[in-house]
Amino acid sequence: MTAASLAAAVTLGLPLTLPAFAPAQAAQVGPSGLPLPRFVSLKPGRVNLRVGPGRDYAVTWLFLKSGLPVEIVQEFDNWRRIRDSEGTEGWVYQSLLSGKRTALTAPWQRDKDGAMLNVYRSADDQSALVAKVQPGVLGTLKACNGTYCRVVFSGASGWIKQPDIWGAYPDEKFDD
Repeated sequence: MTAASLAAAVTLGLPLTLPAFAPAQAAQVGPSGLPLPRFVSLKPGRVNLRVGPGRDYAVTWLFLKSGLPVEIVQEFDNWRRIRDSEGTEGWVYQSLLSGKRTALTAPWQRDKDGAMLNVYRSADDQSALVAKVQPGVLGTLKACNGTYCRVVFSGASGWIKQPDIWGAYPDEKFDD
């Protein structure tokens, strides 16, 4: 519809039929006012994963590791539907989650013998190698530039290729 035909339709009181288009992938906002989906981490070392959003729902899984990255995919009242790196989904109470960003190194490669991931001094694979880490290692995310993420592990810190971690979206950019 051109600007002239739009003006004519409005002047004449005609029903409008605007062209259908798909807007760019806009971030959905949950009832909390925060984007969905988003990454967070588990706060305590023991978290029950439930079938539904409430204490009356059955527990289907028990997480036993503080700091694990999870993805919030849905919100209901004070409950959050989360997904872990293996695709397991369920509901947890919001106070059991932390905004602290963490990541697992390529958990999908855990079963590959000898698989190691490079950690660099700077966000460039030509920079010095700081460490090699196995798949499934937990680290704290400090920043992502869309290509690399700065991660602090227990024994080293540096930059790892963003596609080699679970805990940040492709092309996501942030600075702690």
